[in-house]
Amino acid sequence: MTVDKEAAERLANSFGADAARYDRTRPAYPGELVRKIIAVSPGPRVVDVGCGTGVLSRPLLAGGCEVLGVEHDERMAEFARGTGVPVEVSKFETWDPAGREFDAVVAGQSWHWVDPEAGPRQAARVLRPGGVFVALWHVFAPPEPISQAITGAYQKVAPELPFRAGQTREEAFEAYQAGCVRTGEAFVGTGAFDNAEQWRADWEHSYTTAEYLDLMRTMGPMALLGTEQVTGLLDAVGGAIDAFGGSFTMHYNTLAVAVTRN
Repeated sequence: MTVDKEAAERLANSFGADAARYDRTRPAYPGELVRKIIAVSPGPRVVDVGCGTGVLSRPLLAGGCEVLGVEHDERMAEFARGTGVPVEVSKFETWDPAGREFDAVVAGQSWHWVDPEAGPRQAARVLRPGGVFVALWHVFAPPEPISQAITGAYQKVAPELPFRAGQTREEAFEAYQAGCVRTGEAFVGTGAFDNAEQWRADWEHSYTTAEYLDLMRTMGPMALLGTEQVTGLLDAVGGAIDAFGGSFTMHYNTLAVAVTRN
């Protein structure tokens, strides 16, 4: 999705509008990848970039890490604090670590919001030698009939919106995989990182009609729609899921890129 600067800012600030729904519906991170982050980190001190409500922070805390969230949206930060995650409110690029050094910097579904030049420099600044940076993204697409309904609904209610709702799962996977490669190259290109690795975990999650519509309400493009457009979109997608049997299984690929501070 390509949007102008003003729309991008609206998107970035939209997720905290209903932090509880965001936390309730957003997919968790596969345990195998959480364990891998803990295993490759040379110590327990972790910064979670754009931690949101703490979806990634909490399993890291449960695994014995000392996690500090950095989140620009106070509403999301407040929710995360309520679940036991310490959070400092700031954009990562301008965050002041106050001389603190960390063993790992992680970013779950958030690194694309970080400045591509300032972000790696800031990560290098806060990581100890041998520390690791890991960014993760979920790749998913509903079954074809539901995906087609989403595409048709967007085209009907918001034809002006530059959102690739009809992207196939294969296309999405290739795009995110390429993004992981670019992220690794950007870090290694600073001269402060090496050993770029690609990680992957495949898993599934089942949704009822109500559960998926709940998730859709937290997705970025919704922030660019008016109330009637949102209603029309959800009605169309809900009807498609009901026609599909009232539930479906989503196949997820969680991709990650990891680099080591030299």
